[in-house]
Amino acid sequence: MTNRLADASSPYLRQHAHNPVDWWPWCEEALTEARERDVPILLSVGYAACHWCHVMAHEVFEDAEVGAALREGFVAIKVDREERPDLDSVYMSATIALTGRGGWPMTCLLTPDGRPFFAATYIPRPQFLHLLASASEAWTDRRAEVEDSADRIAEALRAQVEAQANLAPVLDDGTGAVGGVVTGVEGPGATPGSVLDAALDAAEERAASTFDWARGGFGTAPKFPPSMVLSWLLRHHDRTGTPRALQMVESTCEAMARGGLYDQLAGGFARYSTDADWIVPHFEKMLYDNALLLSVYADWYRVSGSPLAERVTRETAEFLLRDLRTPEGAFASALDADTPITPVTSATPTTPVTPDTAGAVGGDGADRSHGGSSSIGVEGATYVWTPAQLVEVLGEEDGASAALLLEVTELGTFERGTSVLQRRVDADPAWWRSVRDRLWRARDARPQPSRDDKIVTAWNGLAIAALADAGTALGEHRFIDAAANCAEFVVGTHLVDGRCRRTSRAGVVGEALGVAEDHGNLAHGLVRLHAATGRPVWLEVAGALLDVAVDLFDAPDGGFHDTGNDAERLLLRPRSDSDDAEPCGLSSLSRALLEYGAYAGSTAHLDRARIALDVGCRVALRTPTFGGWTLAAAELVAAGPLTVAITSPPGEEADVTGLVSASARHPRAFVLVGAPDSAPLLTDRPARHGVPTAYVCRGTVCDAPLTRVEQLEEAIATPAP
Repeated sequence: MTNRLADASSPYLRQHAHNPVDWWPWCEEALTEARERDVPILLSVGYAACHWCHVMAHEVFEDAEVGAALREGFVAIKVDREERPDLDSVYMSATIALTGRGGWPMTCLLTPDGRPFFAATYIPRPQFLHLLASASEAWTDRRAEVEDSADRIAEALRAQVEAQANLAPVLDDGTGAVGGVVTGVEGPGATPGSVLDAALDAAEERAASTFDWARGGFGTAPKFPPSMVLSWLLRHHDRTGTPRALQMVESTCEAMARGGLYDQLAGGFARYSTDADWIVPHFEKMLYDNALLLSVYADWYRVSGSPLAERVTRETAEFLLRDLRTPEGAFASALDADTPITPVTSATPTTPVTPDTAGAVGGDGADRSHGGSSSIGVEGATYVWTPAQLVEVLGEEDGASAALLLEVTELGTFERGTSVLQRRVDADPAWWRSVRDRLWRARDARPQPSRDDKIVTAWNGLAIAALADAGTALGEHRFIDAAANCAEFVVGTHLVDGRCRRTSRAGVVGEALGVAEDHGNLAHGLVRLHAATGRPVWLEVAGALLDVAVDLFDAPDGGFHDTGNDAERLLLRPRSDSDDAEPCGLSSLSRALLEYGAYAGSTAHLDRARIALDVGCRVALRTPTFGGWTLAAAELVAAGPLTVAITSPPGEEADVTGLVSASARHPRAFVLVGAPDSAPLLTDRPARHGVPTAYVCRGTVCDAPLTRVEQLEEAIATPAP
């Protein structure tokens, strides 16, 4: 027996298709059902790779008594947060407001018109049944109290959104200057760029104050990879030369790449580290994390030439192509945190990692299994090792050496005596290749985590950008070709009537409308692909997409809403001006507008970007660890923006390597290489005297054409006026 979720496009929803719960997807029919029956809505929000979502599914939603209680007194709605980020945003705001924290699975009780009156995250079965009974009693016998509570919560959430939109500018430099930090100021003591420069310096100081100088990263456990902050700090270092910004980048990138957060065998990063030392990850691998980190490591390699940065860039790109690429040429959303393991019985052959050794029951006593009767989900089972398992695969000598190198101990660093592989030091390259290959083959024989194969527009936009940048940095055309193939599918399938849809699966586009981040991140990817290939078509599509996005998401204060003016009307119109695990709608559109304006020579798009960045900086400058994407864009504004157009004589195989290398070391520069007049940035820029020529501009001010590498290096190093 299946429920309505069996036909859903979301893999997460389909995971619940066999529950005894009478699930609905979020739709008008479900809301009508609640109104006509006059019962509350039980809203459950999660995502396919979420470990504790699986735990709650197994403990709670596979239970017949729970199913009966929900059928009797509620309309149960299941939502994939990755497919409907708008719904997730609205009700996560309520969850945080009511409980002081958020996360998934998210559990909310709503009135039939969508107002929340209860919110929580993971709830065990006994407490969940008690909640349903109490909510039914309150809805029946104390309806006025419930309605009043729902009204107050809804009003508080609306006031929160309004307060965010009216947030005062962060700066007070004592000069009496007024105006936007990015668009410019007027007043005594203000000079062009001076206020923005000072603000970015102060933001770097704030970031440094929360930096973990012993372990890398910001704050304490759990630690999330601060990819967008690192992207900003690289550009801040490139523009100002401050060594501290680069130290924060290098310390964090090395710690993440050498710890358990990074897959030492197959490449790719897990979602976050549960400890401050980057040892034990939460094992899900998300596309957006790996795309953002791929861009960071590619930039770090361009700036420093670090062999570690080069290796991680290459391995992470290969991970995307090998493990996340779909038959359509785009990229799947995630690999699960859990591995489905068949329980060991007397009739079952032993698997390399059993539920007992992998930790089906965590140290807190919680059952961490999921799935049906034939298998259970075990967190990290694919990835963890014991010393005995290393010896079994590698032999006594290599096994002992590998255990020492990879910090696999008898006590273990994870659960039940297992360890997550780390690689704090480098070993002999030939020996390590042999060991790595043998361990990888043995690991591939184990059960593997499930893959969420839906294609999310925003995350694929980030992947397009990352692969284009990595391919350019490494001279690896396969990566650029993969980015182009992805772009062709997403543009051809996800753009419907000029605007983005959010997801597709198996080549079929979903109904959910794209949000602001979908448009901004896809445009960002297309502009980066234009820079990598020189093909004008990608720039043209990005420009058309951004023009649509500005109309759809425009907010009165110059920022952007998360949902379009054509979207479903919810309890409130969601809007986020700060980054979280990925760029928010405002920052993604701001940066994409700036990048497009620089490459297209469009002052209109540059001006709109600056207006939006003024809004974003109100939050980003106060809390820079939640504003990295905005601050990276602000650095690009502070640099000019700086464009470098390199042309070579038509019809000749001229060597542009020196000029390209000199400009590629600067992540704050927008660089394009091609024939004269082959793209907007190359228009009216001939190769002088029959040799490759570089044209350097900051904003609307351009230097004289340059033909020598040392001239170009000096021109780029010169600060913006």
